[in-house]
Amino acid sequence: MITENKINKMKKRITLITKGHREDIGEYKINRILPNRYVDAVGPFVFLDHLMPEKHSPNEKRKVVDGTMAHPHRGIATLTYVINGEADHNDSNGHHALVRTGGAQWMKAGNGVVHDESFNVDITSGDLLTHGIQFWINLPAKIKAEKPDYLPLQADEIPKKKLPDGSWVKVIVGDYEGLVSKIPNYSKQFIYHIHLEPHGRFFLQTKEEMEYAAFLPTSDATINEGRFKKEEFITFDNGEGAIELTTLNEPVDVIVFGGEHYSEPIIAAGPFVMNTEHEISQAYNDFYDGKYGEIKYNN
Repeated sequence: MITENKINKMKKRITLITKGHREDIGEYKINRILPNRYVDAVGPFVFLDHLMPEKHSPNEKRKVVDGTMAHPHRGIATLTYVINGEADHNDSNGHHALVRTGGAQWMKAGNGVVHDESFNVDITSGDLLTHGIQFWINLPAKIKAEKPDYLPLQADEIPKKKLPDGSWVKVIVGDYEGLVSKIPNYSKQFIYHIHLEPHGRFFLQTKEEMEYAAFLPTSDATINEGRFKKEEFITFDNGEGAIELTTLNEPVDVIVFGGEHYSEPIIAAGPFVMNTEHEISQAYNDFYDGKYGEIKYNN
């Protein structure tokens, strides 16, 4: 039996607390969490943008994918989690999808793709909110050479475990207690969205070979008995231990993510993440030579 004192001794040590910085893109209000001045990556995750929650007017003109925001990627997979709203995706590999509130979309850029995205309110939800996060997942070198791929998931396709007090855990990437995400993994990695109701508690036993981080998108939370503010990014040591999330009188949402250490060289430049400087140069040359293809728009 694990006693409360035993749990306290087992808790992972927090190594960093920081906030992101504004990197707005056009009309989108973006808080860039990762990379930052202290941390370049957590497991295979080399990038995390927070599309900050925003309430919109019911008469606001919808944004469209028309080439204005089109851009290339190579060497990574992008993962967009739509907390509120509707994400519209088009890419040069012929994929198109609309992903609504609670859904996610994964795109393997592989050896090169151009994609275009827009974010609008979800007209089926009625809340007039937009809110989301996007990760870049660094691919192993052999996967960077593969063809692009794309997988959209609506909310009901993402595994969700309900907890006894009404709280829940969604498995965006990876697995948790028998629940397995449909999003492909090329290394050990996970993203959990944990929602705690007032006076809720969640206990995550970690694995020694994995790197762990947490992000608080909208509310304060207590993590391993420390109180943290909304929009803070927290990392943990690599030793054995646990992560305990608790809340008092208010509901709390926490994104916990991580994975095994990425052991290959990392060279990042603009929208490309490769293993050598030569590969970065080749990525740019291939893009300018038109080798990533063109998007065929439906509208």
